Amino acid sequence: MSATVAGMMTSSSDAALAGFDAAALSDAVAFAEANDSPFPRDLLAHLEAGYFEPAPDNAVLGSVSPRGPLNGLLMRHGQTVVRWGDTRQADMTFSVAKSYLALLAGLALGDGLIQDLDAPVSASVTDAAFAGPRNGAITWRMLLDQTSEWEGTLFGKADRIDRGRDLRREGSGPKGIDRPLATPGQHWEYNDVRVNALALALLHRFRRPLPDVFAERIMNPIGASQDWRWEGYSTSFVEIDGQRMPSVSGGGHWGGGVVTHAEDQARIGQLMLQDGVWDGRRVLPEGWVAACTAPSRLNKDYGLLWWLNGQGRYPGASRESFFAQGAGGNVIWVDPAHDLVGVFRWLNPAALPEMLARVTAALR
Repeated sequence: MSATVAGMMTSSSDAALAGFDAAALSDAVAFAEANDSPFPRDLLAHLEAGYFEPAPDNAVLGSVSPRGPLNGLLMRHGQTVVRWGDTRQADMTFSVAKSYLALLAGLALGDGLIQDLDAPVSASVTDAAFAGPRNGAITWRMLLDQTSEWEGTLFGKADRIDRGRDLRREGSGPKGIDRPLATPGQHWEYNDVRVNALALALLHRFRRPLPDVFAERIMNPIGASQDWRWEGYSTSFVEIDGQRMPSVSGGGHWGGGVVTHAEDQARIGQLMLQDGVWDGRRVLPEGWVAACTAPSRLNKDYGLLWWLNGQGRYPGASRESFFAQGAGGNVIWVDPAHDLVGVFRWLNPAALPEMLARVTAALR
């Protein structure tokens, strides 16, 4: 038996060599192809209609491009096993960008630009965003594990917009709740404004646009394409050393963020699977992948801007699995237990648990 996927023939023998049952793998791909994201192709209209929050908080500040069709791929033992759809289609990734910020934070730590994750950001960053008793006490770790309780308005967006955000009800539940803030480090909350504060802090430490650092230190060494970009907002330019630089966003919530394709995302996943080493060269500091994938104190399903499966969020996938995940069904899945990387673009999030289970069950 064989299945034609995105113009690539995956034979029974090829699947078997990769450790898959070909029929079960073909069924898994067919399942993915039947479960397109509920996000419409016109993403700008979707955002402006108030998917994440109502007006005026939903004002789009960065570029937004229409999305393409569903696509994805699976890799095992470092080799692509199967593709479906156009895996070179560069699209917005939403919160996958947060996990990319974690990689940059690792570089900053390895370079000595961050001395200690538990040190206050204000000790090495001079910016009004990290001044005062509350924000001045926030550490790098708190920003990375989403427990900072940072308070304020950054680039025209207030942290209040994402207070009370429940990802299980994303797009349908209330948020923007004026709840009393906890002491920094004592409450976990998924909040895009606070992630953008991390991006600003990293920009101050590198003193170069983060996309330039990301290209030079990560994407080029792993052989990525030139088909990606990482942007911020029209309001997020800052001056450092007399130069005007963009501070990127950690998602596409209000536009901007990372635009890339499945092929390059798979390389990021493979880099994580290989403990930050590529072709014998260490790209990420030793121990950083382990740090990113260690459960945080207040949310065992979350590490340092990477989602985890140690508590069985996805029962059909190995407990060692970890993920970069973005709205609309954008996922990088890394499964060290099976030497597996999967990338799903525009897969209906409701179908993700079943897709993970089907792929895992197809392994032999």
